[in-house]
Amino acid sequence: MSGTDTTRDDVEHFDVLIVGAGLSGIGAAWRLQAECPWVDYAIFEARDSMGGTWDLFRYPGIRSDSDMFTLGYSFRPWDGSKAIADGASILAYIKETALEAGIDQRIRYHHRIVSADWSSEEARWTVVAERSDTGETVTVTCDFYYSCSGYYRYDHGYLPDFAGMDTYEGTLIHPQHWPEDLDYTGKKVVVIGSGATAVTLVPAMTDKAAKVTMLQRSPSYVASVPATNPLANAVRRYVPQRWSAPLVRWIHALGTQGLYQLSKRRPALVRKILLRGVTRQLPPGYDVATHFTPHYDPWDQRLCAVTDGDLFKAIKAGKADVVTDHVDTFTKTGIRLRSGRELEADIIVTATGLELLFLGGVDVVVDGEKVDVSERLAYKGMMLEGVPNMAMAVGYTNASWTLKADLTSEYVARLLNHMRAVGVRQCTPVNQDPNVEHKPLLGLNSGYITRSADDFPKQGTKFPWQVHQSYLKDYKAMHGAAVDQDAMLFTNPVPRDRKTVAAAAGRA
Repeated sequence: MSGTDTTRDDVEHFDVLIVGAGLSGIGAAWRLQAECPWVDYAIFEARDSMGGTWDLFRYPGIRSDSDMFTLGYSFRPWDGSKAIADGASILAYIKETALEAGIDQRIRYHHRIVSADWSSEEARWTVVAERSDTGETVTVTCDFYYSCSGYYRYDHGYLPDFAGMDTYEGTLIHPQHWPEDLDYTGKKVVVIGSGATAVTLVPAMTDKAAKVTMLQRSPSYVASVPATNPLANAVRRYVPQRWSAPLVRWIHALGTQGLYQLSKRRPALVRKILLRGVTRQLPPGYDVATHFTPHYDPWDQRLCAVTDGDLFKAIKAGKADVVTDHVDTFTKTGIRLRSGRELEADIIVTATGLELLFLGGVDVVVDGEKVDVSERLAYKGMMLEGVPNMAMAVGYTNASWTLKADLTSEYVARLLNHMRAVGVRQCTPVNQDPNVEHKPLLGLNSGYITRSADDFPKQGTKFPWQVHQSYLKDYKAMHGAAVDQDAMLFTNPVPRDRKTVAAAAGRA
């Protein structure tokens, strides 16, 4: 790992190639610059701008569903007044972080990676990317490949094959491709879905729309969270930032983890608390059992947060309503439900979820053999069994994405420094325990996860192959643990030219 060179027919080489210029990729780059200043790196971004999710999604009301004290970077604490921030503010935060550190100069836009081919003899990756702006193919090599591309498709979301969609004469939109010029003033809007996007969109559109209806097949757990956190603001006001920032981060991380653990151990209690909170914020006699009482336990799927109860306020004011039913067919003017009821709609928004895609759909090849990621275990949730010098940023499903992504970036930096210090070129997680069983990687039963579970790596039943979904456990396993343990194999492969010399010497 020695910086840019031109050792193979002038193919550009990097110590580390980061894939994706979103929240995770910018955080990974900052960590490399701070802790591995010797590293020469680049960021390949498939789109034409940085920001990832927060640049892609532009629908009304787009906001975080995690508090910004944990969604923000540990090295650049969020200093905004709101704990739950809007998408534009988060995007500005990411861009400011990149600009201040000079990371923006390392990003190569329009570079969509299609394949990554590892050679043990050369101890490096050969990476092929397609440029969406010019159509040309770009080939580079790198010693370490760091995927920060998230786990869903950016080009389109999930859309069920609803009957009659072609007959609908109104405007049909998926939130992942929101038209900038959409005018919904005075329009009747139906939002199909009950997840985080739907519960955000519905109240946000009531400012102009005549009526907004959330059409759901089945309800989700919805909880009201304050836009500002009085405790966090008090700590930040009276405690110096070098102490207040990590303290506030830990308070929120432990609070989220505590709710998750309580939900798993006492689901009936948490269910009762959540439904009581919903009932208090809706009109007397509202049918909470039908519209806000899920058929699963809390945190079997991700909990939906609404800022300051805005969804409930919109329902109470008569600007929004919830319909729980199944779509029978689209019609020219709206949707006919299985119950026979018809919903008229000038605009239909299909907030029907994401389509997951691991590693951005890149073909991974190791020593001539294509890797079937669905058969591999995930090492500490950040590397793949049997795949050398590759890491991936995959955040939590039950807490802030950045908490895990930041731990991963820190671990990668320590791993790279260790390899350089001891003079090894290859690190590979290797499972040597035949008793480790395979389980789904992501611990939720949400539709968008179960649809793609078979295409993702697996977690194991024993450490270090388990994915804890616990910041406390991961902090201990990744922040405080040495990198040269827990099934990590370090090697120095013999280059092809040295093998040839040795073979010739043997024949002589």
